[in-house]
Formats: sequence, C-alpha cells, structure tokens
Amino acid sequence: MSSEKNRFLSSGSSPSKFVFCAAFAIAIVGSAPAQSSSQQSAGDSTPKQSVPTTTMSVQVNVVNVLATVRDKHGKIVPNLTQSDFVLTEDGRPQTIHYFTKESELPLTLGLLVDTSLSQRRVLDQERSASHSFLDQMVREDKDKAFVIHFDREVELLQDLTGSREKLEEALDALQTPELKRASTTGGSDPNDPDPSSGRGQGHHFGGGTLLYDAVYLASDELMKKHQGRKALIVLSDGVDHGSKESLETAIETAQRADTVVYSILFKDDEMNQGQRGGFSFPGMGGPMGGGGGGRGNGRGRGGQQPQESRPDGKKVLERISKETGGRLFEVSKKEPIDQIYSQIEEELRNQYSLGYTPDRKAEDAPGYRKILLTTTQKDLTVQTRQGYYAQR
Repeated sequence: MSSEKNRFLSSGSSPSKFVFCAAFAIAIVGSAPAQSSSQQSAGDSTPKQSVPTTTMSVQVNVVNVLATVRDKHGKIVPNLTQSDFVLTEDGRPQTIHYFTKESELPLTLGLLVDTSLSQRRVLDQERSASHSFLDQMVREDKDKAFVIHFDREVELLQDLTGSREKLEEALDALQTPELKRASTTGGSDPNDPDPSSGRGQGHHFGGGTLLYDAVYLASDELMKKHQGRKALIVLSDGVDHGSKESLETAIETAQRADTVVYSILFKDDEMNQGQRGGFSFPGMGGPMGGGGGGRGNGRGRGGQQPQESRPDGKKVLERISKETGGRLFEVSKKEPIDQIYSQIEEELRNQYSLGYTPDRKAEDAPGYRKILLTTTQKDLTVQTRQGYYAQR
C-alpha cells in the first residue's frame, strides 16, 4: 500500500463551523495623462511612474445547499431553474443569489466500509460493487475519493486521490479483524483492543464497530478542508459499538463540513441472529485505548458494559442520511448493491447547487439554523440537508 494508508486520523480537534466565504476583490486603478512619443524624445527624463493599485477584500457569508428533486414517481427532475425554488431559514424567506446544476462539477467522495465481524460474509459483495462504482463515478481529471474502513479501529486506507488504481488497491485491502489477525499473528482474539496486536498502525481504537467515529473523522479530518460537492457513502449494518463520538456529534460534524451522507444498509441476518448487535465476543467491554483520542476520554467505557437491546441500525443510518441531505438504501434481493450504487451515481450527477446570504448575522442568531427548500411546482419532492451551523 502507499504511504497514505498510515495517515493518522485524530478526533481531538473540535469541528470548525461551516460558512462558505466568498472574497470579492475591487481594483481601483489611478491613471496619469498619456505622453506622446515626441514629448518623451524632446528631453523628458522623468522616470516612468508605476500605476498605483488598491485592493479591498470583502467577505460575504454564503450558505451552499445541494438538492436533488424527484417527481411523484420517484424520477429525478433535472430541468428546474432558479425561479422554481423557494427557500426559508428558520421560517424566514431567503433570496437565492447563486444557482447552478452540478452534473459536471468536481466531486469529493469518501467511502466508509464497515469491516467488523458482523460484515465478514458480505464484505466480498461490498468490495466488488465498490470497485465498479468508483470506476464509473470518479473522473480522474476532476474528482477525488478516499477509502476508510472501520471495525474496532478507524483507518484511512487511501487518502484523497483521483487514481482509480490506488482506490482499487485500497478496496482490495479490506478485511475483517479476524481474517487480518489470522494472516499476521497466526490467530488470537480478533477483538483485542491492544494496538500492538492489531492491523498495522492503529488510528482510533475501540472494541467493536466505530461507525460514529468513522463519520466524524472523515468529515472533520478530510471533508471540511475542501469546498464544492462532497459526499460520504457508508456501507454498514448501522450498529455502532465502542465509538468515542456520539451519533449527534457525528451528524453535526458532517453538517458543518457541508457533506451529504448516503447510507447503504448491508447486514448479514444469519450472522447477527441470536447475538447482541452481532458483537457477543470476549473483550468487547474493554477500555478504549491507543490511537487518536476523542473528546470523551473514555466516558466511563472501562470494564464490562451492561447488556442492552440491539440498536436499530436502520434507524441510525436513516437519521444520519436524512439530516445531512442524503438517502438510506437497504440491500435486498430486489435491490442489490450494484443497483443501489447506480441510483447514488444518478443523484450525484443530477444535483442543484443553491447559494444564499442569510438575512441575519451569525452573532445575532448563532448555532443551528433550519433550512426548508421547496419548489413552486406541485408533486415534486426536494431532498436536501435540513440545516447548518452559523459561524460566529
């Protein structure tokens, strides 16, 4: 693997607030009376003066909103104009100043793959479909993508790149902890949180499935550094176990990074049957260790955790996607994963981008602001994020 695999993802820093700042430069140029060549040849030896230039930079807070529109039959509507949209912020009407169709603009894409033991029998299907998706979706001259796996740790297998070859190498490296441990140590406890016995360089260790940490780290460490269209695709059964970050923090960080999250619910019912969340193995209740420390400093996770009912992974993934402007898909015989990827590709190639300047300053109403985007045409449904965090 390339050196990108060993990049350290730390969750210690707090997420930055999202506001896109557009800088406008206004040049004021002073000019002097022109002199003819005959005057200069008559003996004017005065040195030629440089033209003074003054530049003023003005920052304007612009909120960007990506949207997908469907008709009553679920078909994407790609031919709307700016006047077809109505936008409000906390119930206050806003004026849309910027409008484009995003079909050809660059895309920053992140693939987050659950490699915990509950996914080991579906991992080959995920890998194969992901190969095809990235090959079709990533245009090497425009788009960039990265690959992260998460189980008892969160690891960046491939940093942002437009190289299909590097992305394919990262997908080929996807393995569950049990399979990886067998090939490196001859077999031992697959859920041992000791970083020295795990998968190479540990980045954010825990016991189980660090779904929330993966979304948080991808948004905070990678996505927030980039502008434009950004999307995460999460392949998981949605059951988190051991994350330092909460579900709420993961969603907020994705929102602050202006990142849409698509979730693909892919679960092995036979594997999970009779197990609490699919993770009833020794060592799961151990303390968090090593890696990039989150903001909770363990939050009382030492020792054996009490038994609890299995979380509803579908509801978890649905919430993450809905609140960031994405969608939840569930793999089934009627809707296989390659078909789901085709739908996501269609959405990402048929988005509208709208921008507006809020009528209130951030200091007047800090914190979360709710966005409602609708159309003037009947029977159309707009899919977009539900809000954003105003920068103070």
